[in-house]
Amino acid sequence: MALVKYNNNSISSVTSAASFPAGAMTLIKTLTASSSSTVDFVDGSSDVILDNTYPIYMFKFINMHPSGSSGSGGDGAEFMFQANASGGSGFNETVTTTFFLALHNEAGGTTNLLYEGDHDSAQGTAYTELHGQNSNDSDHGMCGKLFLFNPSSTTFLKHFFGRFSGTSSGNFERDDFPAGYFNTTSAIDEISFKFSSGNIDSGTIKLYGIKDS
Repeated sequence: MALVKYNNNSISSVTSAASFPAGAMTLIKTLTASSSSTVDFVDGSSDVILDNTYPIYMFKFINMHPSGSSGSGGDGAEFMFQANASGGSGFNETVTTTFFLALHNEAGGTTNLLYEGDHDSAQGTAYTELHGQNSNDSDHGMCGKLFLFNPSSTTFLKHFFGRFSGTSSGNFERDDFPAGYFNTTSAIDEISFKFSSGNIDSGTIKLYGIKDS
């Protein structure tokens, strides 16, 4: 095989090159909260896509900050979500989840890794927890991501899982791992997020579609 050598002239004479393939993840919609009671993604509304266009959808959460309080010390609201099946309303689909977490406080004196049975849902219809005990200190926030699989299916249940990192009440770093499914074979086309107490003071949620591999 002959050795091919390039010099400055041959490289500079190149006028075009094959384009790189488009990434598998496509940003669909960005919603920014400002004293919002909920942040809702509704298929077909405001350019939101939540149908059979993609087999997997991913939500990214950036510095979600609660205004309300539910625990000691003036903070502790849980970040939660629910869904509507196509044609449904009220964000009250039947959901079963499991939930575990790791935590570590700033003083370094308390650590834990545990399953939290009182934070999961068993065929519940209320909003279900994604990240707990969120601090409402001005410099605290929660970030994370949530995957929702094949929400347009009319054959299978709708599975999801996530991972969230946030500063919780008492100055803890809290790493939460929720997972579960919506127990319906109807298509899911609306997703709603909120805190268990007060409003979403601020924060950004991005919805992505992920193509088949």
